[in-house]
Amino acid sequence: MLQGKRGWIRIVEAFVAILLITGVLLLVMNKGYIGKKDISGQVRDAEWAVLREIELNDNLRNEVLGVNIPDNPDENPDDNVPANVINKITNRIPNYLNCAAKICELDTLCKLNSIPNEALGKDIYAESIAITATSTVYNPRQLKMFCWVR
Repeated sequence: MLQGKRGWIRIVEAFVAILLITGVLLLVMNKGYIGKKDISGQVRDAEWAVLREIELNDNLRNEVLGVNIPDNPDENPDDNVPANVINKITNRIPNYLNCAAKICELDTLCKLNSIPNEALGKDIYAESIAITATSTVYNPRQLKMFCWVR
């Protein structure tokens, strides 16, 4: 009777050993991502809220539409955003984020020419919104926000 039970015990031991080895391998292959929070949704929502406020504010819309942009997109400076728009972004963005903004032509790739030092090595989340016209001005632009965790 004891010999028949030894076989089952060995099968259970082998099964537990395989489970332990699989667990360790999964942990090693995961490279420490367990417990890492994904805040991309929160950052996206915060960026969208600020961009939407700017889009709906007539004064800020006019300031964005009034920005002169060079013909060559590579010559478009990173600091071409009006002070009132920067203030709105700074006041509305959550404390755990730093953000930069840029205004570009609607049909061009809008990117930062230089990444700020505090953003190096971090994930940068970008969202943009089209600011197309007011009742008097048709000069479509895109306002793009670049945010990273402090």
